[in-house]
Amino acid sequence: MSQDSQHGKWTVSSSDDDDGELPPSGTSASQPNPPAVPSESSIRSASPPGPKQEPEEPSVEFKPEQDNTPVTSLAIGSEARRSAAMSQLNPVKYENTPSLAGKRKMEVSESSGWALSDSDDDEDVKGKSLANPPKKAPPSPKTKKAKVTNERPPSPHGRVYYIDEPEDFFESSIPCSNDPFRFYLNKVTGLDRKYNTGALHIRDILSPLFGTLKESVQFNYCFDIPWMVQQYPPEFRDRPVLIVHGDKREAKARLLQQAKPFPHVRFCQAKLEITFGTHHTKMMLLWYEEGFRVIILTSNLIRADWYQKSQGMWMSPLFPRLPKGSSETAGESPTFFKRDLLEYLASYKAPELEEWIERIKEHDLSETRVYLVGSTPGRYVGSDMERWGHLRLRKLLYDHTDPVPDEERWPVIGQFSSIGSMGLDKTKWLTGEFQRTMTTLGKSSLRPDPPMHLLYPSVDDVRTSLEGYPAGGSLPYSIQTAQKQLWLHSYFHRWKADTTGRSHAMPHIKTYMRVSPDFTKLAWFLVTSANLSKAAWGALEKNNTQLMVRSYELGVLYVPSAFNMKTFTVQRNPFPVSPSSSSGFPVPFDLPPTGYSPKDQPWIWNIPYSQAPDTHGNIWVPS
Repeated sequence: MSQDSQHGKWTVSSSDDDDGELPPSGTSASQPNPPAVPSESSIRSASPPGPKQEPEEPSVEFKPEQDNTPVTSLAIGSEARRSAAMSQLNPVKYENTPSLAGKRKMEVSESSGWALSDSDDDEDVKGKSLANPPKKAPPSPKTKKAKVTNERPPSPHGRVYYIDEPEDFFESSIPCSNDPFRFYLNKVTGLDRKYNTGALHIRDILSPLFGTLKESVQFNYCFDIPWMVQQYPPEFRDRPVLIVHGDKREAKARLLQQAKPFPHVRFCQAKLEITFGTHHTKMMLLWYEEGFRVIILTSNLIRADWYQKSQGMWMSPLFPRLPKGSSETAGESPTFFKRDLLEYLASYKAPELEEWIERIKEHDLSETRVYLVGSTPGRYVGSDMERWGHLRLRKLLYDHTDPVPDEERWPVIGQFSSIGSMGLDKTKWLTGEFQRTMTTLGKSSLRPDPPMHLLYPSVDDVRTSLEGYPAGGSLPYSIQTAQKQLWLHSYFHRWKADTTGRSHAMPHIKTYMRVSPDFTKLAWFLVTSANLSKAAWGALEKNNTQLMVRSYELGVLYVPSAFNMKTFTVQRNPFPVSPSSSSGFPVPFDLPPTGYSPKDQPWIWNIPYSQAPDTHGNIWVPS
């Protein structure tokens, strides 16, 4: 089916997904059996890539790839991520003509349009490639040696070379001790060193500088177990780790297979009983000899998410152990963080988490100044509706924020990396339900309709990023969903972070906030795993008497009253980080946001882009 719009002409598959949400890894309502890892004969023909010329980086060097991780990125994560892995494995060079893309797709996108293959024809092409692969040039010796079943995560820079992090990249450092917010960005390979000051890598988080680790729990959506184990320092590398995941069937089997060489790794499967739900929470529980710590973050446990993506995290203080004989209510914070964390863990109904629930009860979490905002799958009525999802956020904003002058002029800004189906018009969920939550400020009866700016990368943002087009593999907005909600795109704003120096790392971070009209003050700020979707935030049903939530999500809410403030001051020019720069809140993008121009298109992962090369000279031809 073809459709003309402000974003050009699309050719849309007939196999549209009604919900628009990505199913959990390894499961799908419309695709019961996920694609198997392709054999070499089914991978598209391409010239063997050589090392590419990068912008001058004196601290960066090329290093030959070593296949030493027994897991393939081609089987990890969503279909969009697997397509990105394929693109990185065999990049398609820009040739000033779209002919190569045309061989893979029925219709090549016009300069301002989108295109999508017919699903039946696409399946036919795949089938033919397996049974009767097309003739192609003999691969180079290095390509022959490559084993798809024994891959290190593929490099965005081609088949043979990785860009190594600078020598000082993994030097652990403890963040500023006077930082009241404890909100941090991740380190990004390829940026000037000053833009990584104050940022943390996963190796920093697990460093002995933060405590003598005894055990840990990793809650997440995507896992590369061998890579994850390597991020623990050698002295902690055999300490027990519990993996909390939502994988089923083939994806679960792959996950268990990854962990076979690591007997200290155990698993806890989260129950996902509502279609299209995912276990999307990203949290670490770290138990030390000295105490206990919680990390709530936006990164998956795969190398790509800690390489050249923009991510965020909240790191708790080190919580000390309570004296023996303390009451059950001891160690609670003014934000009731301890109670809410225990309630969230109890929602899994998992025996594997019981010992962790008991450990948390034995620690003093009273220093916590943030509120926990979680989602767990289910249908909730009555007072339970305010325990989870966006109604949980609405309740917290109602109880713990105050109205501000000219409230109707304070915009809401949302930043996310994936978008679900929200209906045929904005009133179905976005403004009729979600915006009401986002605009709640205290007990004011005023229900203003302030501007809502939604930050989502354009095609050009992705194309010019450090990773180039493959960065779009972690932005799984599909053509099937996009073509049903053209109205949404008028809300979109560019991913622009020029003054922070981090604009070229594609965002996987998810943040939401309310900001003053001059963009100097914040009424509140939330960092979370939740993308812009009903599955993540919940949707009202039965004449608004029931909230249905599909997924597990987790985030932390900052409100000024918890820090004895009226509003937060937006921190300008946060890099390089210094003790004097921690007085304001470090918003992770430039303000004010820049709206899309008439020529801008939101990134859609499952259509080709062949009109212009990315930063590595390649085009995008999704598998």
